[in-house]
Amino acid sequence: MADTARSAARQVESSPLVRALARGGYAASGVVHVLIGLLVLTLAFGGSGEADHSGALRAIAGAPLGLAVLWIIAVLLWALALYHLIEAFVLRDASTAKTWGRRISEAGQAVVFAALGTVSASVALGARTEGNRSAEDASRGVLELPGGGIVLALVGIGVAAGGVAFVVMGVMRSFEKKMTIPSGALGTFVTTNGVVGYIAKGIALAIVGVLLVVAAVTSDASQAGGLDDAFDTLRGLFLGPLLVALVGVGFIAYGLFLFFRARYARL
Repeated sequence: MADTARSAARQVESSPLVRALARGGYAASGVVHVLIGLLVLTLAFGGSGEADHSGALRAIAGAPLGLAVLWIIAVLLWALALYHLIEAFVLRDASTAKTWGRRISEAGQAVVFAALGTVSASVALGARTEGNRSAEDASRGVLELPGGGIVLALVGIGVAAGGVAFVVMGVMRSFEKKMTIPSGALGTFVTTNGVVGYIAKGIALAIVGVLLVVAAVTSDASQAGGLDDAFDTLRGLFLGPLLVALVGVGFIAYGLFLFFRARYARL
């Protein structure tokens, strides 16, 4: 039964349509990250706005044919989520730690892309989603549970660890294992964008994780926040606007990298 299910999953995974949609999912994520980077740059130079996924998607909604674009983004991200979910399912040698690590990574990516696709669909339907408020509300709900402070702290540590992992992936260029990097100047451009992008996103995620841990330690859900709060926190540091601008450029670089990943990913 398990072998039959795996065989069916592999047939879906190898479908040209599924793979094309999955590649489109990377490109859709690239569009969102470029917009986040532009919003972050606006914050760095004294502007206002919500510099996170919700803010980027609402910016798309306000453009001509924006609602149609949001639905396209949602479908492509859901397709990419399905691809990663199948990848997690079809892996063999489940007894090895390395395989379980890959399986967890693939499943985690499936959850993230599915969630982003759902946010895009929600915005298209007119929902007023706010990343920071959602993070605060979710944190408040967790803190009200028995042992909620410990759970929220563990979540924060996990998010921060994910941020560190992004930085390490950027520094070690481990993303190259999942792509066929072109040669010459184009390959150098792709790799540079990947390194800068992974590091920038890792820094932002690490700050989000720290904010969650602070909320857990202080039992104050208002201390929690999403990407937008992370950028506000960074702006309050020494040379904060410059740091925020650099991270904004990094998010744009990550978005550009995702465009190339859509083309050169090994699927």
